[in-house]
Amino acid sequence: MGYWLCKVVLTPLLLVAYRIAAPGRRRVPAHGGAILAANHQSFCDSIFLPLCVRRRVTYLAKAEYFDSWRTRWFFSAVGQIPIHRGGGSVSERALDTAREVLDAGRLIALYPEGTRADDGCTHRGRTGVARLSLDCGVPVIPVGIAGTTDVQPIGRRVPRLFRRVTVAFGEPRTLTREAVERLGDDALRHFTDELMAEIATLSGRPYVDAYVARAP
Repeated sequence: MGYWLCKVVLTPLLLVAYRIAAPGRRRVPAHGGAILAANHQSFCDSIFLPLCVRRRVTYLAKAEYFDSWRTRWFFSAVGQIPIHRGGGSVSERALDTAREVLDAGRLIALYPEGTRADDGCTHRGRTGVARLSLDCGVPVIPVGIAGTTDVQPIGRRVPRLFRRVTVAFGEPRTLTREAVERLGDDALRHFTDELMAEIATLSGRPYVDAYVARAP
């Protein structure tokens, strides 16, 4: 209920305040589980991407967003799943929850880079997206987001208005058991690297084969 209420309220406001383009959005399947894998550059990525998809989108949001009442109410209202980035059993439980969402035929959106990049590049992705695709047998749709750093750069609380935002959707791809048998342990890495290269192309951001540096 909270998700659709937020979308009904925010959609007309955002369409007035921003010039939004969503090429390829028909590539998102109308039914069944799927993963939307996007580059991450701004907090408002998580607002513009769902705006461009007709189906409900669930995120694995970093747990820090649930620490403050300023963001907790929003993420809780729209059914986001907190994930702790420190690894271990807590993160695995969050991924288990993501599997349950996918097995129920719903959409999950993830940022394979793991955190926001502030250098204008798309970075090496974590292999969790590939693992979910393999485990659940669902497609991954690469998504390239551009313009949100102009709307809300890292560290800026109030978004700028009347900017152009593009959310571009690529062709779905799936990691198969056959690929794992052929490539062995390299299958997850190979799938993820190709995925990130496509995301970089869609977003118009150069690809850097290195993980995003985490803030100290």
